[in-house]
Amino acid sequence: MAKLVKAVLSKKIKRTSDIKTFRFVSEEEIKFIPGQFSQVIFDEKNLGNKALNKYLSFSCSPGKDYIEVTKRISDSQFSKKLIDLKIGDKVLFKFSFGNCIVKDTDKKICFLIGGIGITPVISIVEDIIEKKKDTDIIIFYSNRTEEDIAFKEELNCWGKNKYNLKIYYVITDSEPIDSRFILGFINKDLILEKTKDFKGRFFFILGPPKMVEAMKSLCLEMGCDKKCIRTESFIGYL
Repeated sequence: MAKLVKAVLSKKIKRTSDIKTFRFVSEEEIKFIPGQFSQVIFDEKNLGNKALNKYLSFSCSPGKDYIEVTKRISDSQFSKKLIDLKIGDKVLFKFSFGNCIVKDTDKKICFLIGGIGITPVISIVEDIIEKKKDTDIIIFYSNRTEEDIAFKEELNCWGKNKYNLKIYYVITDSEPIDSRFILGFINKDLILEKTKDFKGRFFFILGPPKMVEAMKSLCLEMGCDKKCIRTESFIGYL
């Protein structure tokens, strides 16, 4: 059963030119499983107000003394409310939702994500690292340009520390400066080249509905078992 809790804004973190993280603290514990999301409520009198009450993934592990949500800022009413928040302001959260989670028995996993779809992945990977699990992780992370990559510092840090993690940055719109990045799109050939053991992995696909459907179709075309594909579509995100 979903729960309502108020939390206080304690910090804003710039991730890219248009992506920001909002950190909140609460006297009440906000419980969630990595990969889940909450509803951020600005119109408390009308909980059905879809313009001001939207769903955002948790972008930190549950093991913190705070929670974080991350948003690509647009010209929507909801984005404006977020940006206008001042340190110390209280916000109502309804939590937790979503079933696109990693189970303890999932020893090999692969993420196919684009843009802001990285947020729940950060929560999942951070939790795996903090708990020192032996999960084998591959991430295909697509963005238009290198400047659009959110959480690059965190991801690179985890990769350099030799956790069981491989990250493939895919850039779609411009030739990447970093030679390690891949120009193009996440496609069948790329996944087969980098993921030889794909039939033994669980695939997690998170992001806008069209991307989720395209990546799911790609996985099925490759011969992945339907039971090994888990998806979460970001609906009504703006």
